[in-house]
Amino acid sequence: MNIQTKYVKLEIFIPETHFSQLRNALRAVGAGQSGNYDSCLAYSRVIGSWRPLEGASPYEGTIGELCEAPELKVEVRVELSRLEKTMAAIRAVHPYETPVIFTIPLMDENEA
Repeated sequence: MNIQTKYVKLEIFIPETHFSQLRNALRAVGAGQSGNYDSCLAYSRVIGSWRPLEGASPYEGTIGELCEAPELKVEVRVELSRLEKTMAAIRAVHPYETPVIFTIPLMDENEA
């Protein structure tokens, strides 16, 4: 079976305070479009954990100390042709020095 990938799912971890900015940025580049709908995404509350190392400029936390804070995990489907613009839009509104963004290829539902 020859499976094509036309879409990816992005999982983006972001503070709740920046969710509206992220949602607007995603909409502006056409991420989350599905048929006659736009702004299609899901989000859930999670607890993030990290430890800033020497040389980091953390949005939150202290160098060398383990940190935890509430975040939102935002999931959105993006057409591959829009991925580069989508990643740039996310980085433009994301407060973290190194945003956590997972990119997961999706099987084209027409090929299954």
